[in-house]
Amino acid sequence: MNKNDHITPVILSGGSGTRLWPVSTDEQPKQFLNLTGPLSMFQMTLERCLDPDLFELPIIVGGAKHAALAEQQMEEIGARTAAHILEPCARNTAPAIALAALACENRQSTMLVMPSDHVIQNVPAFLNAVQQSLPLAKARWLVTFGIKPDGPETGYGYIQQGEAIFGSTNSFAAKDFVEKPNHENAEKMLGNGGYHWNAGIFLFRADTYLEALGEYAPEMLEAAQNAMDKARRDENQIKPDEASFAQAPSDSIDYAIMEKAEKVAVTPINPGWSDVGSWDSLFEISSSDDHSNVISGDVLVIDAKDNLIHANGLEVTAFGVSDLIVVASGNKVMIMPRGQSQNVKKIVTQRQKID
Repeated sequence: MNKNDHITPVILSGGSGTRLWPVSTDEQPKQFLNLTGPLSMFQMTLERCLDPDLFELPIIVGGAKHAALAEQQMEEIGARTAAHILEPCARNTAPAIALAALACENRQSTMLVMPSDHVIQNVPAFLNAVQQSLPLAKARWLVTFGIKPDGPETGYGYIQQGEAIFGSTNSFAAKDFVEKPNHENAEKMLGNGGYHWNAGIFLFRADTYLEALGEYAPEMLEAAQNAMDKARRDENQIKPDEASFAQAPSDSIDYAIMEKAEKVAVTPINPGWSDVGSWDSLFEISSSDDHSNVISGDVLVIDAKDNLIHANGLEVTAFGVSDLIVVASGNKVMIMPRGQSQNVKKIVTQRQKID
């Protein structure tokens, strides 16, 4: 591949991840946990973009409080970075991506923006879709990747595809962005076809993104530029100025840019993707025993089936139960029926009131 076709990965690692409480906490959010195997999801995201024939060194954008944890995990797998940008405060994805775009030495660099807390089981299929979409990104399109839905999921946003883009093998103009629907509307969209889950993965040139910010979110661009102009640098760590960055409106890239810009494309993919956004979704993507139990840690199950049991720091034994989520971490234990893990946030809120 020509050097000019190399892609700069941008890995967003600033999430706090309370939906997998009590294992995921503000001190160690889910992207840094080994929930699906020997590596954390942050490490798996890094490994996805190690091929030097395709990728430049990645730019990491994450919270300053997790800097040491992120760098420890990078060191464990021997991953090097072009820059590690430490957000001084959380302002959502659009300003975070602006920091990365401003950090690109070549503003014509194509950036592959990925959350660090997702699982992609078929990495070759994903990378093939990225390479197929590269000409569009180089032609100043803002490309997003849509996941093929396998059911009327209400926890994701959706992207509706429009007309096929001339000259592209598998990409379409994005016709509409739909916020998280109710079950009835999700079923209608699946019935109509042409709708994809919004995975929050993007491919575009740095200058294309910055120009879009200048048009649709100029205050955000100005705040990010000021923060980077006044940033402190220590080897490959970049610490944007907090007072300047705090002036950026807090907004997602979807709201700030993708729903407003004209040249937005969607490339449908089906690479075994999961945002591991709940204990139920972890159950769905994990290997199970002969009785469909997903177990992790010091767990003994007897005459039990269809359970997810995660033990960290405690011995857990389950007898004669089914369809439960049991999570033990340190001195915290959570038990709920499977299918109810969307209520973890309620539990966390109630616990905070008690504490």
